[in-house]
Amino acid sequence: MRILSLSVARRWLVLFTLVGLSMACAFAQSGDNSALPDDPSSALSQSANGPSAPVAASQSQQAAPKSDPQNGSLEGKQTKRILGIVPNFRSVSVDEKLPPESVKDKFKESSEDAFDYSDFIFVALLAGVDQAEGSYPEFHQGMVGYGRYYWHSLADQADEDYQVEFVFPAALHQDSRYYTLGRGGFPKRIFYAFSRIVVTRTDNGNETFNTSEIVGAGAAAGISDLYYPSRERTWTKTGQRWVLNVGLDGATFMFKEFWPDLNNKFFHQKN
Repeated sequence: MRILSLSVARRWLVLFTLVGLSMACAFAQSGDNSALPDDPSSALSQSANGPSAPVAASQSQQAAPKSDPQNGSLEGKQTKRILGIVPNFRSVSVDEKLPPESVKDKFKESSEDAFDYSDFIFVALLAGVDQAEGSYPEFHQGMVGYGRYYWHSLADQADEDYQVEFVFPAALHQDSRYYTLGRGGFPKRIFYAFSRIVVTRTDNGNETFNTSEIVGAGAAAGISDLYYPSRERTWTKTGQRWVLNVGLDGATFMFKEFWPDLNNKFFHQKN
């Protein structure tokens, strides 16, 4: 009996590949020698006579945090889309202060995530892969079968977005946005990003257990039993969808954490 379809495994592979790439770019950036003086003689002169005023000012600028909400740098700053396509509406830049979201705001953002134009493209590709692999034989082949694959995948995605980003956050007064750490070593940032699965903020800014993610993802997996074939409604299958939803969200958090590093390293974009 197949436990997970190849398409599910591919989704894991793609996300973790992106996370690995972003972390590698951040490592390359943090390991450069930009802090070293370009001119050795200048360094010797400074050590003998003390730093001049311009040099001291330059050093003070280097000592300042990379993330500065007031300048145009994208270091530690999120963009509304990743690579200009993937929605990134719920990511908050380093040190950015935002007011609590209203129920209306949470509904709007979850709707944007669920029905962004890129989602329809992703679902179309996913449905094609699932059909080619025969993930659900009950759906059959042909255009009618493809339509079944498509709307099931779209319903799964939209349901999970609404449960995790709107229904439970609104009911429990939790903030489902991702707050970028943006500083510290790799272990610290990786741990922080993945820990957002179980830790989130309340609307008042206090940390709390992320019930919206854990219970919301489980609720979405349970709701999917209402429209999948009977052989897909077992406790095992439902649990797999639950764990997969949570795991994919955790991998997404890790990618969002390092996206500003990737953006600066390769694209040098300005805010």
